Amino acid sequence: MSILKKAIRHSFIIPLLACSIFFASAQKPVATEYRVKAVFLFNFTQFVSWAPSSFISAQAPFVIGILGENPFDSYLEDVVSGEKVNGHPLVVHHYKNIEEIKTCHILFINKAGINNPEEISASIKGKNILTVSDAAGFLKQASVIRFITKDNKIRIQINLEAAKEADLTISSKLLRIAEIIH
Repeated sequence: MSILKKAIRHSFIIPLLACSIFFASAQKPVATEYRVKAVFLFNFTQFVSWAPSSFISAQAPFVIGILGENPFDSYLEDVVSGEKVNGHPLVVHHYKNIEEIKTCHILFINKAGINNPEEISASIKGKNILTVSDAAGFLKQASVIRFITKDNKIRIQINLEAAKEADLTISSKLLRIAEIIH
C-alpha cells in the first residue's frame, strides 16, 4: 500500500474514531439542570457546618449520598474529585434505599426516586444530615433544602426548622440567596 493510501486511510480513521467517541459520550448526557445541582451540592459543603461528632475520625470522608436513581451520572463524582471539607476527603455514595445509609452528610433525594417520604423522614430524623431534594412538597416533610426552578433558573428553599433539628448551621451567605420556608 502506498504512503498516500496509508495517509488517506489513517486520516479517515482518526476523525471516525473521534466521532464515535463523541457520540458514545453524547449518548448519556447529564442534563444541565443536574450539572448545576451537582455544583450546588458541592458548594453546600462550604456554607453549612456539621457537628464534629458527625465524623468518626479526623480522616473520615465527607459523604454526599444519592438516594434512588442517580440523575448526575458521574458528574457529581467529577465535581468533588480531589476536594476536601475541613480535611475530610469528599466521596459520593449511591443508596438504593434508606436502610443502606450508615454515614452521610449530604443526602440528595431524587424526585424520581421518592415513593415514601414519611419513611425517609422518620429514618433520618435527628441525624446530622443535610437533606436536599427537588421533589415538590418534600421540604415540609424531610428536606432541609429544596431545589426549585423559577424563570428557568435553579433556586433553593431552606427549611430552618429542619436544619435546626438536624443540628446544622447554615451560613448567612447561603441564607441570603434562599427562600426561607417555615
